[in-house]
Amino acid sequence: MKKIIYIITAIAAICLSFSCHDDESFAEMKKKEKRAIEKFLQDNEFGGPIKVISEEQFAAQDSTTDTLQNEYVLFEEDGIYMQVINRGTGKTFVEMAKEQSADSTISKTILCRFLEYDIKAGSITNTNLYSSSIVDKMLCKYTHRSLQYTASFTQGNMMSTYNSSYVPQGWLKPLPYIKLTRNSGKIAKVRLILPYSAGTQNAVNYVLPMFYEISYQLGI
Repeated sequence: MKKIIYIITAIAAICLSFSCHDDESFAEMKKKEKRAIEKFLQDNEFGGPIKVISEEQFAAQDSTTDTLQNEYVLFEEDGIYMQVINRGTGKTFVEMAKEQSADSTISKTILCRFLEYDIKAGSITNTNLYSSSIVDKMLCKYTHRSLQYTASFTQGNMMSTYNSSYVPQGWLKPLPYIKLTRNSGKIAKVRLILPYSAGTQNAVNYVLPMFYEISYQLGI
């Protein structure tokens, strides 16, 4: 009996040891992520040092950022940084929904061209910018009553690279602020710095902060 108790206790201790080790590893990965983002804000190849503005200032500027000063707005709730390069023309999801009813849910196909950059590694990890024949498509739904956006990839590099239709929450962050059009010369374009929690499942698994440059064009 004592031998059985000893074995159970030993197994429990080993499990606890692995659990503590994993917790420490995760905590360290989060620290490294924070340091990587802080370094990227000061030194990066996408416009140089970044000027961070508050959500209040962003709203006062009519939801725009000054690209000459390389401004990014920081959303405190989820740690996402966003720069609006082009707001686009056309209509926002909210404007489109209001044309129907207060309870409406609308679905639109959005065509995206993007560049994905691993902030920790300092390298481009995924893009469709170098081929005019490749575009990522996502089906986006907006429910006006709850102000909720959901989306899934239907084709493209993100879907094939990560073997998933899951759209990172960070990709949906710009949607309340940009206008959608089919006119390729007037489409919306943003830059995003996403903490791991707002990224792909791969980013979540490995605590990877990512930078994205994404254009949003209304599909058919």
